[in-house]
This record gives sequence, C-alpha cells and structure tokens, in this order.
Amino acid sequence: MLGTIVNALAIIAGASVGLLFRNGIPEKYNRTVMQSIGLAVILIGMKGALGSNDLLIIIISLAVGSLLGEMIGIEDYLEKLGQFLEKKFAKGSSTFSAGFVTASLMYCVGSMAIVGALESGLAGNHATLFAKATLDGIVGIILSSSLGIGVMFAAVPVFIYQGAITLLAGLLKPLLVPAVISQMSATGGLLIVALGLNMIRDKKIKVGNMLPAIFIPLIYYVAIQLVSV
Repeated sequence: MLGTIVNALAIIAGASVGLLFRNGIPEKYNRTVMQSIGLAVILIGMKGALGSNDLLIIIISLAVGSLLGEMIGIEDYLEKLGQFLEKKFAKGSSTFSAGFVTASLMYCVGSMAIVGALESGLAGNHATLFAKATLDGIVGIILSSSLGIGVMFAAVPVFIYQGAITLLAGLLKPLLVPAVISQMSATGGLLIVALGLNMIRDKKIKVGNMLPAIFIPLIYYVAIQLVSV
C-alpha cells in the first residue's frame, strides 16, 4: 500500500500548493486558465486513446459501461459526496464539488492507476505509483489553483480505488494480458478526453457514469476464456 499512500499524499501536497496560487489569480483569469488546462488534458487523453487498435471492443466497452454507470448513477453519487464534503469542510465554495469530481475522475481513469497498483500489490514495486504520484501532484497544483480545495479531497477516492486494486492484485494479474491492458488504457484515454471537454465547455459529459467502461475489456476477456474452456 506504500505506493498508494504516497500517491494520496502527493495529491494533498500538490493541491495545497495550488491553493496558494489560487489566491493570487484574479477571478477573471480563472476561466481562461481552466480552458487551457482542459486542452492539455484532451491531449493527454488522446495519446492514451491511440494505444489500441481494437476499436470494436473499445466502442462496445464505452456503450455497455456507460449503460451500467447510468443505471448505478455513479456521477450522482460522486457529486453528492462532493456536496457532503463541501458542507463539512468548505462552506461557501462554489467550485468544491466540481474540483472534487473532476480531480477524482482524472486521477482514477488512467492506466497507471491500475497497472501501478497491481505492481505494488504483487511485487512490492512502487515505481509506477511513485511516478504517478509526481504527475498527480503537479496536476493537483494546476487544478486546485482554478477549482479550489475540492481537488485535495480527491485523495480519498484515489486511496480507496488504488488500495482495493492492490489488495486484489493476486486475483487480477493472470487476467491482465497486454491486449486487455491496452484496451483498458485506450478506453480510459477517451474518458480523459471527455474530462478535458468538460473543462472547456458548459455542457457536461457524465464521465463518472462511463467509469465501468474501463473494466469491460477485462470482463470480456474473462468471458472469452470461460467459453473456450
């Protein structure tokens, strides 16, 4: 769990530094800064999305995963959690919930979160999560400078999400063959693109409800293996 703990602490540290800059950035500049960050996020997502040629599986994953997420209402739960934390820790903050949801999704949908947590649980190798911690800390500085303290609280879902994968690593490793990892990474990359679009326009895509799509390639692989036995 060391890698996940360091990752969570890096998010808190980065967000804390970003809050110092937030006080120095006039409000009229925040929107432009946020849009520029959104464009960078889209670029990051596109690079990840182009990592697989299995377009049919990715399309099916997005469709099925979005349907499942909509049925569960993941986005609503995230927003309610953000609003609850806002009432407890940041009354009067108009961007707390947006910062919490945006940062939580951004930190969790990438392949580094999954692969790094697996390496941490299976071999005690925390290198990937340490690298992710560095990146997440930098992202935390940028996001919190525009969206505020809600970004800091994204460390909680990251800790739970990556910690759960680390603890389940022994069960998941045989299933994560290179093709599955590339499909999951490409799907996650598209969700990151959607996050970037949310940051530059008013009409929002419910990225939270699309989260199950990341795991559909894994479920598909398991189903194929069961059928072929």
